[in-house]
Amino acid sequence: MGSVKEAEPYFSIVMPTFGVENYIAKAIKSIQKQDYPDWEIIVVDDCSPDKSARIAERAAETDERIRIVHHKENQGLSAARNTGIEEAKGKYVWFMDPDDYVDSDILRQVKASLEENQAEVVMFGLNEEYYDKKGSLQYTHSICPSESLYVNQEELRKAVIHLERQTLYGYAWNKIYNLEYIKKNRLKYKNVKLIEDIVFNIQFFMDIKRLNILGIAPYHYAKRLDANLTNKFVPEYFAVHRKRIELLYHQHLYWGMCTEEVREILGSLYGRYIFSALERNCDERSGMRMVQRMHWCRRLFKQELFCELIPAAKAEDSRILAMALIFLQRKRACLCLLMGRGIYIVRKYLPMIYSKIKSGR
Repeated sequence: MGSVKEAEPYFSIVMPTFGVENYIAKAIKSIQKQDYPDWEIIVVDDCSPDKSARIAERAAETDERIRIVHHKENQGLSAARNTGIEEAKGKYVWFMDPDDYVDSDILRQVKASLEENQAEVVMFGLNEEYYDKKGSLQYTHSICPSESLYVNQEELRKAVIHLERQTLYGYAWNKIYNLEYIKKNRLKYKNVKLIEDIVFNIQFFMDIKRLNILGIAPYHYAKRLDANLTNKFVPEYFAVHRKRIELLYHQHLYWGMCTEEVREILGSLYGRYIFSALERNCDERSGMRMVQRMHWCRRLFKQELFCELIPAAKAEDSRILAMALIFLQRKRACLCLLMGRGIYIVRKYLPMIYSKIKSGR
């Protein structure tokens, strides 16, 4: 007598796991509380040095929908997600971070939208939750998109630049993807620091025809002061974010949609990254003195991407950004450096105020 094939879940939830012993139990529990039960969790243990994997294993002991996959050596976030893609059995896959949590009705709402429009991807909003060094929640910033079910590729593509401006396009964990589409197109996460999510999404969105955007913010994204806003210094910061803008620009060129509005938005976003880089150049770990920062600025003014986008850039709501863009557009290196120094001082000595200004509060 032949064996009965095990039913495949509708959703596969991939959790790449490393150093999250204080949070992963809450993340798993928020999935177990879903009012739509047809899911599996694949915890990819990327050689976590703490008890993260053991906590997940304990959850798996009482819930057969949870599986643990162990890497033999640490390979990083992108490799862990790629392992999840290989292991996933569901129709749709979701790359949820194990230090976040979600509302209990998210999967039901995603499934309902897919019954109405069988899209390649479903997107939703999020709540950014800012925690201080003691782990206390300081404030929440909600990013909630307008609900839309796109069945027309042209309209879908027009929406992308606005999603990027809302910061919704780049993330991986606010989207649930059609797994067959990923496998058919052999899409994988690339090992690119800081921008692995947007690089994957640009690949994924390049030729899709349908997109569902839910007008909800069920994802709780933790931004912790010790991990996100201080301590870290990434020398490649500007290079990778310049690459991000370049990829978005080329995607819109490929679509034949590099309109004046697209240039305005991309220019504004690029301007933000430039001033973040100018602020980071003030950090002693950059090894840059004043004269080097000046040369950096003047070299930037001559680059092709700068000349393509910055002249068109417009700030929609921020007076500070509007002033900063004027400095860039007029190529006033001294004023740009002065503003970079000011941002550096606020970020270093008033990090929570800095985070509120950055999040748009």
